[in-house]
Amino acid sequence: MDGTVQVTRGPDLTTAALHGLLRLRVDVFVVEQRCAYAELDGRDLDAGTVHLVIGPAEAPEAYLRLLTEPGGERRIGRVCTAAAARGRGSSRRLLVEALREVGDAPCVLDAQAHLTGLYGGFGFVPSGPGYDWDGVPHVPMRRPSGSAGPTVSREEDIGT
Repeated sequence: MDGTVQVTRGPDLTTAALHGLLRLRVDVFVVEQRCAYAELDGRDLDAGTVHLVIGPAEAPEAYLRLLTEPGGERRIGRVCTAAAARGRGSSRRLLVEALREVGDAPCVLDAQAHLTGLYGGFGFVPSGPGYDWDGVPHVPMRRPSGSAGPTVSREEDIGT
């Protein structure tokens, strides 16, 4: 894998690319983490949705989804890396590219609790109390407008 991040807008997803990203998300979140939740939320094909992928579209190795919420706020979600591709810094590359898309605007995400340090290195801070999402502790986080890029120098990769 060369680590190149491909960016696709929701309406431009091919059937093969949509299938590939959904398969990766289900493999990581539903199967590996044993979380039975509604992965298909109807937002993948929205005009304001941006998909960032590393690897071939039909079999991505890492993925991140960037949504535009009502009111224009940006939301990072569904960050995942295939088990066989972890430890290569893929999630960091996806986050860097997502934040380039966001620019200086504020951005939010819901981090798995053990990953708050990673997201903190990108300027995100906790924005509310932690909560349980299907047995996985999460923390809402926000990156205020005008935040700097990553402050963490070491390469990290996340599987969720």
